[in-house]
Amino acid sequence: MTLVEQAAPVESSQIRDLDAEMFTHLYGCDRYTATVLSNRFDYLVEHMSARLLTGAFSPVLRDFYDLACTISGPTDLDYLVPAASNGIVLMAGTALDGVANTVEEFGPENLAEGDVLISNDPYRTGNHNNDLTFIRPVFVDGRIIGFVNLNAHQLDMGGVVPGGFSATKRNVYENGLVISPRLLVHKGEKVPETWNLIFDNVRMADILYPDMLTICSSLELGEQLLLESVERYGLAAVHGTMRYVCDLGAESMATALSVLADGDWTGSEQIDCDGVDDTEHYSLEVAIRKRGARIEVDFSGTSRQARSSVNATAWDTKTSVGIALKYLFLPHGRFNSGLYRNVDIVLPEGTMLSALPPDGCVFMYWEQNQIILTAMLRALADAVGDAAIGGDRGSADLHTAFGELPDGTQWVSALQCGGEVGPYGANQFGDADSQCMSYQANGVAPPIEAIEKNAPAVVLRHEMKIDSAGPGHFRGGAAVLRDTVWKLDAGHSLTSLRYKNAAGFGAQGGKDGARGGIWMFEPGSDGAVSAPDADDASYRAATPWAGVVDPETHLPSDDGKFVYPFSADRNVSRANSVIRYVTNAGGGWGDPFTRDPQKVLIDVRDQYVSVEGAARDYGVVVIGDPENDPEGLVLDEQATNALRKPHTGNTQTEGQRR
Repeated sequence: MTLVEQAAPVESSQIRDLDAEMFTHLYGCDRYTATVLSNRFDYLVEHMSARLLTGAFSPVLRDFYDLACTISGPTDLDYLVPAASNGIVLMAGTALDGVANTVEEFGPENLAEGDVLISNDPYRTGNHNNDLTFIRPVFVDGRIIGFVNLNAHQLDMGGVVPGGFSATKRNVYENGLVISPRLLVHKGEKVPETWNLIFDNVRMADILYPDMLTICSSLELGEQLLLESVERYGLAAVHGTMRYVCDLGAESMATALSVLADGDWTGSEQIDCDGVDDTEHYSLEVAIRKRGARIEVDFSGTSRQARSSVNATAWDTKTSVGIALKYLFLPHGRFNSGLYRNVDIVLPEGTMLSALPPDGCVFMYWEQNQIILTAMLRALADAVGDAAIGGDRGSADLHTAFGELPDGTQWVSALQCGGEVGPYGANQFGDADSQCMSYQANGVAPPIEAIEKNAPAVVLRHEMKIDSAGPGHFRGGAAVLRDTVWKLDAGHSLTSLRYKNAAGFGAQGGKDGARGGIWMFEPGSDGAVSAPDADDASYRAATPWAGVVDPETHLPSDDGKFVYPFSADRNVSRANSVIRYVTNAGGGWGDPFTRDPQKVLIDVRDQYVSVEGAARDYGVVVIGDPENDPEGLVLDEQATNALRKPHTGNTQTEGQRR
């Protein structure tokens, strides 16, 4: 399969060089109007998101922000997407093709005013079964002039695992309900057959039902705002601005890519286990070729689709390619259809990046999306020089727990108590953040109070792990350690797939971030909580659930034993057990022995780095007690100079040079 964004070639002259008459001729309005409308498009999708977030019942939507809103042009504009909300990037990306696929299969001629079209089939829309695509056509004078769309994660869509999160599913039939393109609402009225189909097959109907009503309301708001733009500025201006925004995106990406010399680069990444067993490793192979104004990303040679749900579709892969190129070359531009105009993607069918049903099951697609990004960042690191980016934690670390309350009511905690938030990698502009989503996502960290309200859980600890961040001239983000006590018996679905190798790779001489893992601490003999400390000694009493650990100490170890994360007998906990997640850490950027010693001193004071780690990883000698007297820490400049001299030849600290 070859995915190519078909469009007019980029002209040598730029949009900014067009005179007023030519601009109006091309886009149906003047520059000022086009600028106003492009901002109105952004306003529209963000207001749709806000409507859902303020009315959502599900913690996945309300607290995690697992959604994306987009606008699509009509059929005669090839469903181009000029605006996407500040939500989950992977959802926004797949909407570029998912909306077109859904509408074309249903037939745009079969749509009427007040309709809402729905689908959740990953092979049609991308993402996974729990991510539903909602599409509302917008009519003017009986003609479809565009679509307002909302992709939103639903807490449960049936299947063998509550909440759906599991790598052990072997085919699409275990995933849960698949909804082919059909009407959810027709002419403003709910379609009973569709609503019954959904709610006859899902858990948590009491949450899903009001959420879907709110989604329909959000779509109505989007329609209203788009019609207001048409009424005020005219249809020609609205459609022209859609084309303008996407043309500008294409031009901006082409200009950004022009700094990259023609060449060929390769990269490779692995998925360490597939959810069935750990005997087969799955490899992603990417070859990147840049010639003139075009860039080709070729995944030929990538492993076949996995035997479990650890796969992605072609639409997910296309999204990840766009995200990687945008991070490297166009970090501040809008995400829209135009970004792909000069990008060719070569993707054979039936790989773990282009899975086919029924055995190429898709659910944990983000793991494959992550290794696409990592492989491309690695492949282009030397080519982009200082613009290289350190790797982030490499796995979403999503955790789902489920069970029954004493009255028999089922409960599910999804995306709440794992390593959902964690570190970025550093870049040329500064240290990396430790408390954020992976590069491929854009959700938010649920507040602790919301977690404890929604599930029988208490978060005991949420902190940065000392000495985990990848050392560098700019430090990578530190691993996040989270301890949660589960007050009732619970089952757990883990999604930590990539702990054999450090995913947070260093860039430009920076060092890799530390590996993480998952551990379970049993309650005491009397059934009470045995709250573990954060220090290394605590791990001896824990049962490793995932990671590469020393068999005796249970600590992460480069030469330790890999603990397979999907063994059924390990993924059950008794009441008052504590589950510890430690994410991978982010990679550093640049030589750590050139880092400003004053910054290292601050890191020691803030407990990102230990006194021992400062000397070992940065050649910086800090004197004092960071635990009991952090303000009393001082820098031993003479000892630091002596320690650094063999590495850099530099006998002066940053403070002395100033």
